[in-house]
Amino acid sequence: MEKVAVIGSNSFSGSHFVDFILEETDAKVIGISRSLEKHPVFLPYKRWKTKRFKFYQMDINKDLNHIIELFDRERPDVIVNFAAQSEVGPSWKKPEQWFRTNCLGIVKLTYKLKDKKYIEKYVQISSPEVYGTCDRIKETNTYYDPSTPYAASKAAGDLFLFVLAKNFGFPLVMIRSTNVYGPHQQLFKIIPRSVIYIKSGRKIPLHGGGKAVKSFIYIRDVCDGIYRAIEKGKIGEIYHFSPPRGYSVRNIVETISKKMGVKFNEVTEVVSERLGQDAMYVIDSRKAKNGLGWRPTTPIDEGIDQIIEWVNSNWKVIAHQPLEYIHKP
Repeated sequence: MEKVAVIGSNSFSGSHFVDFILEETDAKVIGISRSLEKHPVFLPYKRWKTKRFKFYQMDINKDLNHIIELFDRERPDVIVNFAAQSEVGPSWKKPEQWFRTNCLGIVKLTYKLKDKKYIEKYVQISSPEVYGTCDRIKETNTYYDPSTPYAASKAAGDLFLFVLAKNFGFPLVMIRSTNVYGPHQQLFKIIPRSVIYIKSGRKIPLHGGGKAVKSFIYIRDVCDGIYRAIEKGKIGEIYHFSPPRGYSVRNIVETISKKMGVKFNEVTEVVSERLGQDAMYVIDSRKAKNGLGWRPTTPIDEGIDQIIEWVNSNWKVIAHQPLEYIHKP
């Protein structure tokens, strides 16, 4: 791997993957996102002062021809696509916008890429939400049963990619990770939001009482898995990255409350469940473990400590940031 293009490099996972590649390899990295680069508090790769990374503000829905021209000029041997409309709840309001990026955007992008001989691996970052409620360990060939417009749009884009792999030998590798978390995450996500609400004296809303079970996986473990999939993954395969067990949202918030020295019942309130909320995400990572030699190494307790430390260390900046999801059509 000599040159990697990361689409969605401004995203939480995408920015961590850029950081991982700059730290662990000598590869050059091309970063592409539709928005300008965010504050360094949210971009871990900003710690590197290097000419190996170059950022381009481009949108796969609006600047596709420019992106293809960039790829033809730079000839990356690996493309990793994190770009997505990724929030679940808001996808009910204007589902066509989620399908525009997660399905149609993927179709247009990859159809133009399918004959580019310089691409050795195209890695698509998907989601286990395409399976619907994972109330048991899921194999990677499980049928799709999405519960939300977001999940349906991801499933539709994924299916087209496998059509390209089947008919044109497109060098696809599919990644599905469960609930990714870590420092630098969007502030409206449950773990950083809980820390911020406690520090701010606000009550944490628990949708449905926090009964939904999530499999929280530390972002650095996911980046390691993606890198291993680039190096060792088989074309046309799906790889899951997930911890051995899940925790309810309530359990997670209870842990955060204890670590921050407050009483859980005093800092939380029960609100109605989200429409289409899947009850559980627990998926099978044996293929990644056996085929890639991958293992998660960061326990949830340690990961939460790191987020609390990140929030505390950057509180002067974080305290003035919006805490709710802001939709960008």
